[in-house]
Amino acid sequence: MELGKARGTRLAPRTGGRVLADALVAQGIAHAFAVPGESYLDVLDGLYAVREKLHLTTCRFEAGAVHMAEACGKLTGRPAAAFVTRGPGACHAAIGVHVAFQDSTPLLLFVGQIPFAETDRESFQEVDYRRMFQPLAKWVTQIDDAARIPELVAHAVDVATTGRPGPVVIALSEDMQKHSVEVPDIGRAPVFRARPDDAALERLATLLARARKPLAILGGSCWSEQARADIRTFLTANDLPVTVSFRRQALYDGTLDSYVGDLGVGSDPALVARAREADLILAIGTRLGEAVTQGYTLFDPAGRTPIVHIHPDAAEIGRVFRPALGIVSELDLFAAAAAKLAPVTPAWGEWRHELRALRLAGRDVPDYEGPLNLGQVLRDLEGLLEDDAILTTDAGNFSAWPIRFMHFSDRQRFIGPANGSMGYAVPAAVGAKIAHPDRQVVAFVGDGGFLMTGQELATAFHHGVAPIVLVGNNQMYGTIRMYQERAYPGRVSGTALTNPDFAKFIEAFGGHGEVVAATADFSPAFRRAVESGKPAVIELRLNPEQITSRATIAQLRAGSAAKPAAKAPPKRAAAAAKRPAGGARAPAKKPPPKR
Repeated sequence: MELGKARGTRLAPRTGGRVLADALVAQGIAHAFAVPGESYLDVLDGLYAVREKLHLTTCRFEAGAVHMAEACGKLTGRPAAAFVTRGPGACHAAIGVHVAFQDSTPLLLFVGQIPFAETDRESFQEVDYRRMFQPLAKWVTQIDDAARIPELVAHAVDVATTGRPGPVVIALSEDMQKHSVEVPDIGRAPVFRARPDDAALERLATLLARARKPLAILGGSCWSEQARADIRTFLTANDLPVTVSFRRQALYDGTLDSYVGDLGVGSDPALVARAREADLILAIGTRLGEAVTQGYTLFDPAGRTPIVHIHPDAAEIGRVFRPALGIVSELDLFAAAAAKLAPVTPAWGEWRHELRALRLAGRDVPDYEGPLNLGQVLRDLEGLLEDDAILTTDAGNFSAWPIRFMHFSDRQRFIGPANGSMGYAVPAAVGAKIAHPDRQVVAFVGDGGFLMTGQELATAFHHGVAPIVLVGNNQMYGTIRMYQERAYPGRVSGTALTNPDFAKFIEAFGGHGEVVAATADFSPAFRRAVESGKPAVIELRLNPEQITSRATIAQLRAGSAAKPAAKAPPKRAAAAAKRPAGGARAPAKKPPPKR
């Protein structure tokens, strides 16, 4: 409702719960995912009133609900809403907020809150959400006045979707939801977003014309279909070799000759080595974070390798690496402008060809030991997926296998948690299938991650959608075991797992279960799962010895044994070595946390 018209019309009183539901509809929010709680009963009643306009999905665990909403945001570019109750519910939901923050995904999380009058008494399940979520979200607020709901929800959507997209957390006072107010709805505002100016585009063309070994890195989020087409036009017209940042395979057609692989965790060492030779980096949408830059070692922070950094958030440009050119622009507007540039005459045809050859050689499947060759299984899966299939992945060593061995075509999507969150793939697949019920959705998850959120398959049954889940069973927390074998070879501690029969797990729900222990059995099993029309689980029984696509446990142990033992410093020097100059205690150097 337009505000001018509203002022001339008598407004009907509504409860805060109903005003919130109407505010979401006014902002174009189509999906909400929730674990119900008594702290937001009035909002649930409001959502009932708008059930024909906003689809409410009932979930089984708060982390699963937020992962579903985050997956919707990844796939659509618009935020979905998640609702959780106060205290424990909000704590469970925090992991999904962290995923959305590090993955730059628009998301709205609503948390039921204690009655306002009980604040600061340590009331039942009381938490100060501004303090709790401040490091994890773009903005955190609390609504205590029902008349401000339309204003604050509209602003929350704007914050979540502009600049670098991300999550917004909104706490809802329990008593506020019951208050009756007369207030107009607020719709979406037409806003002209940042676009590249002509001088920046001319400078880009000049830098490109001087290059001999350029490399494009695509990243970021909220790329529209048109933006993907436009950036592909620009990149292919200039015959540029294209990589994608960590878990951003959805951004570029891997079947094109210009696609040369990914820069992230588990990247091809040969590609990483050649990337160090590049004389121009086009960083388009990516933050140039730790995973992409191989622990901030791939480029010189002072700018020895010229970088053109295009990002919608000015704060991300030059944050670590000083660029030769920074362009603040929404990605779709940059892509549209770049597609219209006259292509330069490329001097790097051989360079691009060499990088593509590395990519093709890297995805040749080795003759792994054991009856099930996971590399070949994933090459087979590539041929079985539909043209617009969505593949979700979890965190873990297994997740590097599809990145290495599969190419995703233009209409297919591959999404996963760039922050390394286990338990993402299954709820993300359920959320993706709810948002896109006509598309094939496949989840790829390890045995550890599956037993964190696999119960969300109950949500799939409840809402009538049928994702297919591939569970890689090697009976261990594989990533941690890998690091363990490198640092403490043979001393297995805390990483072994005991698992159920995963096929029987899904059969207990009434779904379709398969166990695959040999390579040749995978394709028929996958076809049967598709034909069943039910939520399905295919357990892949892996060789535990083949801990990564490039190394066995024995090889990791041998590599550790081959390293010379570090000599202990002399006693007098040992104490000094613990402290840097100036006498301050040196912080312990830790590897980046991984799960």
